[in-house]
Amino acid sequence: MKKVPLKGVIAYPITPFDENEKVNIKLFKEQVEALVTSGSHGIAPLGSTGVLPYLSDAEKEAVTEAAIGQVAGRIPTLIGVSNLTTEKTIYHARFAEKAGADAIMILPMSYWKLTDDEIVKHYDRVASTVGIPIMAYNNPATGGIDMSPALLKRLLEIPNVTMIKESTGDIQRMHTLRREIGEDVAFYNGSNPLALAALAAGATGWCTAAPNLIPGLNLALYDAVQDNNMDNARKLFYQQVELLQFIVAKGLPRAIKAGLNILGREGGGLRSPLQPLALVELTELEAILGRVFHPAGLD
Repeated sequence: MKKVPLKGVIAYPITPFDENEKVNIKLFKEQVEALVTSGSHGIAPLGSTGVLPYLSDAEKEAVTEAAIGQVAGRIPTLIGVSNLTTEKTIYHARFAEKAGADAIMILPMSYWKLTDDEIVKHYDRVASTVGIPIMAYNNPATGGIDMSPALLKRLLEIPNVTMIKESTGDIQRMHTLRREIGEDVAFYNGSNPLALAALAAGATGWCTAAPNLIPGLNLALYDAVQDNNMDNARKLFYQQVELLQFIVAKGLPRAIKAGLNILGREGGGLRSPLQPLALVELTELEAILGRVFHPAGLD
């Protein structure tokens, strides 16, 4: 099985739409290029930020090919392939692997609540059809399923499942898994407001949409933790935490697109029923970005 040195700041691009709510592939490629050239250690299209559930199969394929083609092997590419059914998840996993993805990410999605056994079988069947690593993505806020440490441990017994992304903000899950499995568990933080705590606790990486807006600060925070310069890491974190909290609270796609527009870059549109931020929210975001780039006492 192919191993991927997937660590550091893993950037989540948005999926931009045009005025007719069609996927804007040209703009998507430009946004991916900005993430690559700004120094992101990896890129992960078709996650929550990329509004995966809102896309047709053909659109997912177009975004997958566009991302992999634009990155052109410069950094690892992690493609989201989540779907309600195992059959569709297998289809998109195979497509991503054939297109050249370095790894895939799977969030268990459900209308009816899945049992642990059903989730394990879901991952196992997908894993048996591809030869690239799989990241098990736990995000109960969007997927409706909270995978316990005991379940995640079972998933890690599947050969291809080599990475865990936790978006619950419960760092103790990382400690539990490492205590029971070993220190080499590849654990990724998906909770933006807890980035400092997770990295300081030894997370392998930070999966985030924030590099669309503040790549330099995100990378500086990661580097400071790796250098064990915790005083600087805390300063960097508190400089950006207000923005990290805002984009999560308001919804990553709409907040990131609004932020790009504020910064003078084209963010693209949304697909209904998602709607842009309200005027009061835009004003708040503009003020937050102002404080991020011009923190008090540093002017």
